Amino acid sequence: VQLQASGGGLVQAGGSLRLACRPSSRIVSIGNMAYYRQAPGKQRELVAEITPDGITTYGDSVKGRFTISRDKGKVDLQMNRLIREDTAVYYCHTDKVIQLGRPVTYDLWGPGTLVTVSS
Repeated sequence: VQLQASGGGLVQAGGSLRLACRPSSRIVSIGNMAYYRQAPGKQRELVAEITPDGITTYGDSVKGRFTISRDKGKVDLQMNRLIREDTAVYYCHTDKVIQLGRPVTYDLWGPGTLVTVSS
């Protein structure tokens, strides 16, 4: 199983973008789902995380602007009031994927999605 990502692109400051991520094949369940980002010259940081029960955690810099949500195996990140500092490669992640008849997959990362915010 892999994580497939969509969304991202170029947007002006103050605008909005939506990222989506989902497993590439059928699953039984999926654990915590999260988005991380990495800006040029910086370390990867947590943007937002959501548990299977819907409990959310946000990085301080995105609180009040970004919203993470999930529907079964799909996770969305709605990004509003974007600023230049949000420019980064965004990665979705899950800590566990359970599939029927297959070993559990741990620590699964999706491909990076570039988000560029212009001033």
